Amino acid sequence: MIFADRRDAGRALARALRAMPGLDEAVVLALPRGGVPVGYEVARELRLPLDVLVVRKLGAPGQEELALGAVARTGVVVVNAEIVRAFAIAQEQMDAMVAREREEIARREALYRGGRAGMDVTGRAAIVVDDGLATGSTMKAAVRTLRPVAARLVVAVPVGSREACEELRCEADEVVCVQTPERFQAVGEFYRDFNQTSDGEVRELLVKAGSMAE
Repeated sequence: MIFADRRDAGRALARALRAMPGLDEAVVLALPRGGVPVGYEVARELRLPLDVLVVRKLGAPGQEELALGAVARTGVVVVNAEIVRAFAIAQEQMDAMVAREREEIARREALYRGGRAGMDVTGRAAIVVDDGLATGSTMKAAVRTLRPVAARLVVAVPVGSREACEELRCEADEVVCVQTPERFQAVGEFYRDFNQTSDGEVRELLVKAGSMAE
């Protein structure tokens, strides 16, 4: 299955989630930026509130698309030890990368929410949405951030590698993935339009979602 774009993928994901019990009072948390158009459609179709959960990938030096791991605002850091060893990343270098990304997380949260407070998920079910799972490191950081407070954690993506989805089943209460292709190289190969989501689009969709909830 090839999705037209992220919003098309979000509608397909919403259909997969609709039959799940116990999500009437859930909150949808989308990982910016690409997860937000997907999460918007899930929230709209299921009539649930939408917020962002900003998690930053730690890119390998010179190969930023290759994830060494990921970091969340709460301090949770997920590291792919094998890749860190392959690139001979010293602890001091890793600490500097983590500090830099935490600053970026704070900046983006303020930018996306426009001064609004983040949604309180304490004691609630959280549906954590992204546009796909490759290594799963970013999603792991997100889930581990929420684990102490959320009553139930559902990872929801339109497409993902089988390995990443299986690993996330050990982290979340449920994993919903519309498709897990046998041959998987990159998330973008399952979208006809995989253009980068802009900061402006993220803000616009959050405002629209907030208006729908009022």
